[in-house]
Amino acid sequence: MAAFASYDVTPSQVRAIRVITQHDGGVRASELAQQLRIAPRSATEVVDALEEKGLVARDPDPADRRATLVSLTDRGRALSEDVRRARGVESERMFERLTRTERADLARILAKLAED
Repeated sequence: MAAFASYDVTPSQVRAIRVITQHDGGVRASELAQQLRIAPRSATEVVDALEEKGLVARDPDPADRRATLVSLTDRGRALSEDVRRARGVESERMFERLTRTERADLARILAKLAED
């Protein structure tokens, strides 16, 4: 939370930024809504707020001029990187109490749970 406090963003906005980060050329708001599992109207509100803060930009979709793509601005990319680093530090802090064997066991269990 401290990593994005200075950016004045909510956790749901950070989740949206994480999804947008995964789409180099930008993402349509409808796809963003689907990936966040929220209503399209809610995705529009999230994008509006992020755009107002200078974290994302809307650009015409080159494949469909009626649609727009949402992409990160330089400020949005900086926030994404700050959050990624902060999560890494927090993960290390949280898992440092586990032994090497416990970490290996946890990784194996999580990999099994992630299987389809």
